Amino acid sequence: MLLAKTSLGAEINPSGMAFALLGGTAAAPRLERTAYAPLAAGTVRSSLREANILDPQAFVERFQSAHNLLLHRSKRLSLTLPDSTGRIMLLDMEGRFKNRAEGLDMIRWKLKKNLPFDAADAHLDYQVLKIRENGDMALLVALVSRTVIGQYEDVLTSAGFTPARIDFNSFNLYRAFDRRLALLDDCLLIFFHNHTLGIMAYYGDIPEFIRVKELAGTEAVDNRVFMEINNSLMVYRERFPERNTANVFCCAPPDAAHAFCEMVAEAAGSEATLLETKTAVTPGDGAPGDQESLFLFSAAIGAALRSL
Repeated sequence: MLLAKTSLGAEINPSGMAFALLGGTAAAPRLERTAYAPLAAGTVRSSLREANILDPQAFVERFQSAHNLLLHRSKRLSLTLPDSTGRIMLLDMEGRFKNRAEGLDMIRWKLKKNLPFDAADAHLDYQVLKIRENGDMALLVALVSRTVIGQYEDVLTSAGFTPARIDFNSFNLYRAFDRRLALLDDCLLIFFHNHTLGIMAYYGDIPEFIRVKELAGTEAVDNRVFMEINNSLMVYRERFPERNTANVFCCAPPDAAHAFCEMVAEAAGSEATLLETKTAVTPGDGAPGDQESLFLFSAAIGAALRSL
């Protein structure tokens, strides 16, 4: 019965693998255990078009070793990957789709000249965010090359795991704090996670601006990060000049969190509130409860929440 109420999330990136095992309910998640395994350089890379796992044997050994630390028999999990392995975009489409299959075809046709990989060879998913007064649709679209996603599925399946759900870190970081952010009509979430900067603006609980950029080798409070935030917010304000978002939230590594919030506040022109992973879950007896330990598992917690 205990196993039936747990959900496992795993984040994979070139630096390592982070696991979070959750119990409780979606409204009151409890962190049962965590595990982390660093990866040797050259084991995994983030690539849009080419296979990400360069050393499958080492990858599987590390994955199984970390999973064993959880003392959790089920091998069904939700997987979260760096945004740089795919593409997330907001898309406007004229008219409505007859069905989902037609929607997928029309989106592929519209994007075929704007992707760095063949749209016909992409795993694509979309969500209708809203239907405008003229009948046009606003969509949230996520794409990843079948070469990339297929390798993760094949390697994990061959190791005995079932990657039931796979998506990107930006979605799962938002999901980790969704219970708080969803209470607001509008909000701006700016995060820095594993050298990736994300700027996400929500209005009426619907995303209307998303920009995610990998900044390898850059720290959270680097001038380059500030410029990226500043430039992204300028674009957002140009698109939505009527917005005056006062609800600004940050998510950043604990050692840089305070300075990152100050930097975001300067760019946004509004006080920024720090979101801490320790507030997203209640730690169980076998899990850490301090922010310094938990930040590493933020995306994995969000992934686990998807199936709780």
